[in-house]
Amino acid sequence: MGFIARVLLVYEVIRWEEKALLDVAKEIDLDVEPVHLYSTAIQVGSNGLKDVLKTNAEIALQRAISHTIALNSTIALESLGVRVINNSMSTSIAMNKLWTLSILSRYGIKTPRTLVAFSDEACFKYAQILGYPIVLKPIDGSWGRLIAMARDEEELRAILEHRSYIPNPSMKVHMLQEFVNKPNRDIRVFVVGDEVPVAIYRVSSHWITNTARGGKAEPAKIDDELRELVLKVAKLIGIEIAGIDVFEDRDRGYIVNEINAVPEFKNTVAATGYKLHLKIMEYVKSQLKK
Repeated sequence: MGFIARVLLVYEVIRWEEKALLDVAKEIDLDVEPVHLYSTAIQVGSNGLKDVLKTNAEIALQRAISHTIALNSTIALESLGVRVINNSMSTSIAMNKLWTLSILSRYGIKTPRTLVAFSDEACFKYAQILGYPIVLKPIDGSWGRLIAMARDEEELRAILEHRSYIPNPSMKVHMLQEFVNKPNRDIRVFVVGDEVPVAIYRVSSHWITNTARGGKAEPAKIDDELRELVLKVAKLIGIEIAGIDVFEDRDRGYIVNEINAVPEFKNTVAATGYKLHLKIMEYVKSQLKK
């Protein structure tokens, strides 16, 4: 199977975001070839295989939903010399919450106070030090899934029991975080290259504010401090296009929570009117070799 476009858009499902990206590419005369990852295989390196994905593309825009598929298809495309946005290293870091926090904390970026434990006994012991309520997170995940709050030891015991029955080795890694003293919202800030074009508040009466969990998107102000912070975060991770989640702590100010390497933006466009899909494809076009 051959692809001759200079830009590939790799995906699992055509959501609103992927359709918008493909539509706006036509408006700016950018030749983009959609690649359905479930319908093709990607050869690893120039191994001479026939009738497999062959491409002269310079750039691929990664839009896979699954973390595992996004990362591994990126790695395979890079073996063919294709520059993937975002690259495999930044994608891998962003998709691992622990790895992200480790890097940011080493460079003085404020993040939620976090402990990592590898047994139930350690969780019970060190939750006392962190102080209830605490938040337990999987090290890999999105849309607020499998995040839980424990307000005391009995709730922590119930959460850990449920995690023990999930057949995934990563459930043996327990990431315990403080419950950040924030208003009933967080901020999703978008970075595209060296720009911070738009941000939204994700507002909810529930402590989990993800729009996938019912949070309402509202336009957010980007002040100089927030802009400088997220650009520094993106540079440290080496990421080009990202959705960065920031808490407003009542005492400590901005705190970086997570990074999304394949961000959704339908609700952002609807809430702000800003054409983030256009900004993304203009950036991709600007990265092509002249």
